[in-house]
Amino acid sequence: MATISDIRSGLIDKILAIKNKELLQALDQLIATTSSVSNIIEITSEQKIILEMSEEDIKNGKLISQEEMIKRNLEWLNEL
Repeated sequence: MATISDIRSGLIDKILAIKNKELLQALDQLIATTSSVSNIIEITSEQKIILEMSEEDIKNGKLISQEEMIKRNLEWLNEL
């Protein structure tokens, strides 16, 4: 698998060979757009409520183990 450095070098070589001005402008715009994209994820108000409810459950010790959750899921599936 190619490293980031290998990929970057290959792209630079290919870009240097391009003579088409419109293509270079399009590539420039694409790179500018993607590099300014934020990693912040917007959540809905409903999702925020659910996360707050989960935090309350954690604070109040309303937790079960992964093993218990698997057991409950299997029991539920067997009831279907």
